[in-house]
Amino acid sequence: MSYLEQLIAHYKSRRSRRELHRIYTRRYALVGLGGHCVSNLLPVIQHLQLPLKYICCTSREKAELISRKYKDVIGTTSLQALLQDEEIAGIFVAAHPDAHFQIASAVLKARKALFIEKPPCRSKKELEILIELARQAKTTIVVVGLQRRFAPATEILQKRLRKEKVHHYHYRYLTGLYPEGDALLDLFIHPLDYVVFLFGKAKLKAMERVEQGGGQTLFLILEHHKVMGVLEVSTDYSWQEAQELLSVNTEQGIYRLNNLERLDFMPKRSAVLGIPLEKVLQSRTSVVNLYGRNAFLPTTADNQLVSQGFFSEIRTFADKVEHQSKKRKSCASDLECIQDTYWLISEIREYLDKK
Repeated sequence: MSYLEQLIAHYKSRRSRRELHRIYTRRYALVGLGGHCVSNLLPVIQHLQLPLKYICCTSREKAELISRKYKDVIGTTSLQALLQDEEIAGIFVAAHPDAHFQIASAVLKARKALFIEKPPCRSKKELEILIELARQAKTTIVVVGLQRRFAPATEILQKRLRKEKVHHYHYRYLTGLYPEGDALLDLFIHPLDYVVFLFGKAKLKAMERVEQGGGQTLFLILEHHKVMGVLEVSTDYSWQEAQELLSVNTEQGIYRLNNLERLDFMPKRSAVLGIPLEKVLQSRTSVVNLYGRNAFLPTTADNQLVSQGFFSEIRTFADKVEHQSKKRKSCASDLECIQDTYWLISEIREYLDKK
């Protein structure tokens, strides 16, 4: 075996051993087993080999099927069974959004670590109640499932923006009809929270609403500290061709983030006496790819659950519960971290109610 082959073998061995050392020993429970949970959360929980003891749902028939399908998992309709079990250290909540506040309150009162899917509650008043419950219970381990904060592309973009002077941004978040719930809180919370996370607390400067064919579109102008942004959030497009496009204009260039799957940077060309050299000296525009999911290799890092942030948010929660990560991640979203998001949503809601 050549030296290069030995080096490659050593690297692969170290990489595989590193994952084998990541062992979770605390017991967990899951509340809710809807489509989002089955497709996004449960696969990550199983991949990480988190010891899942309970899955709680509202249907007795479904609870029985859960016990048959998932080995060593107890299907139950009793939330109290989870809360009273001293073995359970952390609880994942991914039920119907209307039930999140009540369930989260019960989990915090039981002094269990809480992972709560968005939205954790329906109003800023309810959020304040949850924050106070967490303080009283001294429960510091709370993660809200706003997974864009945990995406690999987000980490890269955030680090770059800290070093640059941001001028403004343009954000388009476009989906199909959403008749089953509150689009502002259930869907639009994603882009609204994301810009608050990237650029800080936001104030609503102007807004227009267009409603046609059952869909609604909001055009928003937001003001952050030294940064202005324009958002189009809409349910008047298509779920098959849903889009999420963020363009950030900085002093050095333009960042373009497409569905969290690809992040590019286009450097700005220089100017002399206000004259853009790109109009004088013809040359190709350079684009630097900062992040892109490799769809060719079926590796963990190139899985969409990783690129969208689901993997990292759940692992962050589990690491905290297991005390494997004592350092607080800057991207972690606990209840207090999303206060500015709820203030912005409340401001938009008040504006809509006046129309």
